[in-house]
Amino acid sequence: QVQLVESGGGLVQPGGSLRLSCVSSGFNLGRYAIGWFRQAPGKERAGVSYMSRNGAATNYANSVKGRFTISRDNAKNTVYLQMNSLKPEDTAVYYCAAIQYFTAWPPHAREYDYWGQGTQVTVSS
Repeated sequence: QVQLVESGGGLVQPGGSLRLSCVSSGFNLGRYAIGWFRQAPGKERAGVSYMSRNGAATNYANSVKGRFTISRDNAKNTVYLQMNSLKPEDTAVYYCAAIQYFTAWPPHAREYDYWGQGTQVTVSS
């Protein structure tokens, strides 16, 4: 079965850190570029960070630059999102997505082939 599964979300105080993981099954994640997205209540889904197949290219939303770091371990079919200095406005459901072929960088959300089910991140004191 082809799927992506996120984990690592939770409740954290402002200024804290979390590391999200996204593991693929049923396909070789190393052949796909990866995107992390988030959706807060009442808001549209937004791109957070992106990484190319080999990790050479990355991209971050302005709101997370300098605080979030995307990485991947293709041998483990896993991608990560290290989130530091978390703020209440980072509260959202976070999704990972995989795309094999794309026309622009970073790829638009509608182009992705596979999506995870999401993991909740709540930043609150």
